[in-house]
Amino acid sequence: MKKLVSLFLLLLIGLAGVQAQKKANFKAAEKFSSANLNKMLKSTRVNPNWFHESDKFWYSYTTTSGKNFYVVDPARKSKNLLFDNKEFAAKLGELTRGPVNFRDLELKDLELEDDNVTLSFMVDSTDYTYNINTREMVRGDSTEKADKRLDWATYSPDSTYIAFAKNHDLFIMKADDEDSTEIQLTDNGERWFSYQADHGDTTSDKRLRSRARWFEDEKKLYVVKSDQRKVGEFFVINTLENPRPELEVYKYAMPGEKEVPQSRIEIFDIETEAKVEADIDKYKDQTVSTFLPGETSKKLYMTRMNRTSDTLDVGYIDTETGEFKELFTETNHPYFNWSYQQLSIINEGDELLFWSERSGWGQLYLYDGNTGEQKNKITNGGLFVTGRIQKIDTTGRTVYFEGFGREEDTDPYYSIIYKANFDGSGFRKLTPENANHSISMPESNKYIVNNYSSPELVPKSVLRDNNGNVLLELEEADISLLKHAGWKKPERFKVKADDGITDLYGIMYKPFDFDSTKKYPIISYVYPGPFTESFNDNFSITAGYNIALAQLGFVVVSMGHRGGSPKRHKYYHVYGYENLRDYALADDKRSLEQLAERHSWIDIDKVGIFGHSGGGFMSTAALLTYPDFYDVAASSAGNHDNNIYNKWWSETHNGVTRIDKKKKDKDGNEFVETSWNAKIKTNQSLARNLKGHLLLTHGNIDNNVHPTNTLRVVEELQRAGKRFDLMIFPGTRHGYRGSKRSYYEKMMWYYFAEHLLGDYRNNIEINLPDED
Repeated sequence: MKKLVSLFLLLLIGLAGVQAQKKANFKAAEKFSSANLNKMLKSTRVNPNWFHESDKFWYSYTTTSGKNFYVVDPARKSKNLLFDNKEFAAKLGELTRGPVNFRDLELKDLELEDDNVTLSFMVDSTDYTYNINTREMVRGDSTEKADKRLDWATYSPDSTYIAFAKNHDLFIMKADDEDSTEIQLTDNGERWFSYQADHGDTTSDKRLRSRARWFEDEKKLYVVKSDQRKVGEFFVINTLENPRPELEVYKYAMPGEKEVPQSRIEIFDIETEAKVEADIDKYKDQTVSTFLPGETSKKLYMTRMNRTSDTLDVGYIDTETGEFKELFTETNHPYFNWSYQQLSIINEGDELLFWSERSGWGQLYLYDGNTGEQKNKITNGGLFVTGRIQKIDTTGRTVYFEGFGREEDTDPYYSIIYKANFDGSGFRKLTPENANHSISMPESNKYIVNNYSSPELVPKSVLRDNNGNVLLELEEADISLLKHAGWKKPERFKVKADDGITDLYGIMYKPFDFDSTKKYPIISYVYPGPFTESFNDNFSITAGYNIALAQLGFVVVSMGHRGGSPKRHKYYHVYGYENLRDYALADDKRSLEQLAERHSWIDIDKVGIFGHSGGGFMSTAALLTYPDFYDVAASSAGNHDNNIYNKWWSETHNGVTRIDKKKKDKDGNEFVETSWNAKIKTNQSLARNLKGHLLLTHGNIDNNVHPTNTLRVVEELQRAGKRFDLMIFPGTRHGYRGSKRSYYEKMMWYYFAEHLLGDYRNNIEINLPDED
């Protein structure tokens, strides 16, 4: 008997040692919701407003003490108040005769004029100016100045002309008078092959925004037209329109289809009104991108890519003749990295900076812009991924750029800023902190305003010289209110992919009342890529839904997967090619298992997963592929059937095969018929596997990921006799915003609380913000 009592006591002690989380903490989730947290953090970055033809700049920055305005002189390494807030408020109060909050001045359209001493701004529809030297404030017109730049107009660089579309054709007119003579440049525009920015707009007499783009010298403009007349149509119905629901029709090319948009380039001479059609055809169903040469209009640089996205030509169009001169061709298998593909035109095309992933790591190369000959590699600092170009100093022949993964002790997802000379010499790291960096530079390229942060590092702003030396500490975000409220930073972690070799990086969010003696269900927030991943590299107080969701009593994690971010290297980001549905699933599952192996407080028997768009696709696929591992999924606006998602995404990342067949027409003449194969595995084919709990949601006018993606999963779940939950958001596009976002967030709270914590709440009122 004593042995039984002892055994019973040991069991009680063991149960007390690791307690399961029982009730969802909705109060904490509400307290740390995005709406509440965003009130506790003010400015997080310095956005410099550079003085005219000067290295000086001004900016505003808000902390819990209020908003201040500063002026910085880099040469003197000085930072001073632009004006005294109390004195400024007093002057403004005398002119307005109304109350002015000196701690949080609301100055609409604030800007410094080109004289570098006059601030102009607006308060209550009245214009004001303030001289920062004499401190004189003057009241101007008492009517709100209308924005003279019309939303339908495309202005020439010096605002001499405007281009616009009407009845699908292209027009220009003088910009100084809205009633000046309209000059019609074309007469062949039609719906779906239009000069209008919006092909589908059927308005005939209205002036609308065009697809035109001006050359810098204003002598010419050009239009990249897209012929969509044969492309198939999609439809959504806005059920909220009154008095009748409204049908919306749009063109939408799907993977593998024969009829897809065809690009045409037309160039117009402003003086003669003549049109030149560029001779750019080479690849069937090619994609073109254009690049202005600089200050002149003799050439228009262009790239064209084949439909399988593995061959790219670089060249230029002679704008007088329309002839295309091919400079060089680049191949990249299985596809080009769209995220960082870059071409920069130097000195009117004498040289080109070109980004290539030919080595497996994206790098910058210098080419002769007239012959197409490669001169040299620019980024000679080792094998790492070069990201986006930040600034080009053509006089100093230096390029400033971001890089990823160069240093072993630096997180490979963080943008680190470097510079190098055009000839490949002078490679230098400019931002040494292990954080995510962004920069702004004046025209002189002498100085750098550098903002940086990480999920665990509070945002900081510093002034550097162009060698990276810190000249002045500018700002650090004020998180005092967050600390007082009990907010805590997330934790970065690293695990192995399912191959046991590849490092995966992630972020963990815990309840702020975390107790290591308790057991917590784990929820994975996912986005599979391939051009990005689900976690944020910058400091974030909300992390989307993650912070608030964790407060219910969950451990929420977000991590990368092979096939995700192009910041790593080529092999990593193309891992999912030809396996678009499944490539990220095993890595997510194995990552969660490793975290549970490390931490006894993770309950690996209670696993949730959620995501939006591609994450909605992935979360459903995970629940249906590993039905004995994942218990609950919340999948919003998922592209569950990529066969009906857009051509570019699906064909690029899953592959497309060209099929040419010889045929004969009715007269016996032989011809080649081309078709394309781009079949992709779908989520609805897995519907019979459902064991857990699945919440599907979609906006009914989503014209990006059509609602049919979700409804096809619904159909197969019903056929399989499965129980699931479905919510349609009327009048909602692809992104959930405002009250719809809040409603969905609360739905997820209750869904995960019920199915992972056993905490079912009935008739819970969801407090929503005002309508958008």
